[in-house]
Amino acid sequence: MQQKYQSERLGIEPIPKLLKNLSVPAMVGMFVMALYNIVDTIFISYAVGISAVAGLTISFPVIMIIMAVSVAMGMGGASVISRLLGAQKEKEANQVFGNIITMIIFVSIIGAIAAFTILEPMLILFGATPDILGYSVDYMFPILLGTFLFSFGFATNAIVRSEGNAKLSMNIMIISSVLNIILDAIFIFGFNMGVRGAAYASVLSQGVISVIFLHYFLTGKSSLSLRIADLAPKYKIIKEVFAIGLPGFMQQAAGGIMVVSINTMLIRFGSEFHVGLFGIVQRISMFMLMPLVGIMQGMQPLVGYNFGANKFTRLKETVWIGLKVSTLLSTIIFIIMMIFPKYFMMIFTSDAEVIKSGTDAIRILFATAFFIGVPVVCGGIFQALGKVKLALILSMSRQLLFLIPLVLILPHFFGVNGVWMAFPISDALSFGLAAFLLYRNRDLILRDDDLTVETETEALLPVKENTVIGEPLAKSSEA
Repeated sequence: MQQKYQSERLGIEPIPKLLKNLSVPAMVGMFVMALYNIVDTIFISYAVGISAVAGLTISFPVIMIIMAVSVAMGMGGASVISRLLGAQKEKEANQVFGNIITMIIFVSIIGAIAAFTILEPMLILFGATPDILGYSVDYMFPILLGTFLFSFGFATNAIVRSEGNAKLSMNIMIISSVLNIILDAIFIFGFNMGVRGAAYASVLSQGVISVIFLHYFLTGKSSLSLRIADLAPKYKIIKEVFAIGLPGFMQQAAGGIMVVSINTMLIRFGSEFHVGLFGIVQRISMFMLMPLVGIMQGMQPLVGYNFGANKFTRLKETVWIGLKVSTLLSTIIFIIMMIFPKYFMMIFTSDAEVIKSGTDAIRILFATAFFIGVPVVCGGIFQALGKVKLALILSMSRQLLFLIPLVLILPHFFGVNGVWMAFPISDALSFGLAAFLLYRNRDLILRDDDLTVETETEALLPVKENTVIGEPLAKSSEA
């Protein structure tokens, strides 16, 4: 029996309660996932050294390519599915889900082929030097062979959240992360496998959660059902999913370009030591930003469902609460990173030079951290609404339009510190852009008039011109 109430409660229960119930599990899950990345780096730093951490940092853009495609499928599909469920169109939602699975299979084949053909040249292109290339190859080869497991796990996780089952999403992320940490210790220290052991641990843990997700969908516990007939690819569905997922794809892809640019400038104006240092600082940054990602992920099902159901008063309440909470969290992050950066670095290493350099870098990176909440939340709002253009502008702005140019320019004047300085400047610019776009679209997001789904909603497949699946026909202003 399908749990239809799983999604219907998004339009019934109080917004503060729902946002807490959806965001807290997402935060916990993201925290645990970030923790496993941190433990991964700690194990490799102590077992192999800072050069191995540099090798992992060089390989990170390849992982971000996989994640970019997974984000496009998962978050794009989640946005479409949540609005279809809000419009009571379960059949169309199942078709979207089936097509996402088909796309994952296709992507996994490409990943496996890449492992045997272009991996080493790609890593060299991304900045791997002879001293660290071996570490990068050892890590990425198993990861690429397991592309299906990573893509399936990430995409279905987003879909589970889209139907309001944040608790399951949290539990699965916790299971994956804890298992990954245990396997890391076994493979890296027990079997003395170094960075390749870390890769094996990641692939095996992703395999476990893929099995759990598959069981969830096949046993009727989801609002969705997985049927063979829905796997048949439909161009208009695939186009719609990728159109809405494009901002997430561009954000991840831009992140990959950003890492390549940073690694290149750090080697040019510093050394491989600074690439390894960036690998550590980056993981600390990811860990600290997880609460904001959790808020954004918790908001998206609420925004998408209530927009699809034309419950605009609930949509407005969700947006305001999300903005307030994200701003408060951003301020707390700023205070913590200004006061305690040294202690974060001491977790990863006992090397005094690494600790001092990392402490200085963190304080520069987080100098305007109180700005970062609003762009993260606004990007999630526009994506959940299916406003592809707006979400794309926000997803590209910080990294592609602001950060990368600054990373390429500032080191010529400030050396390695110029790389770190690019981050707070881009955060401030992204905040300004997000606030502007939010103000320009206030009539769409902050309206109070509720309509009836039966008379006003069009959630159709195939897609009509200038519409997205499940988007109401109510007039809106879009920048």
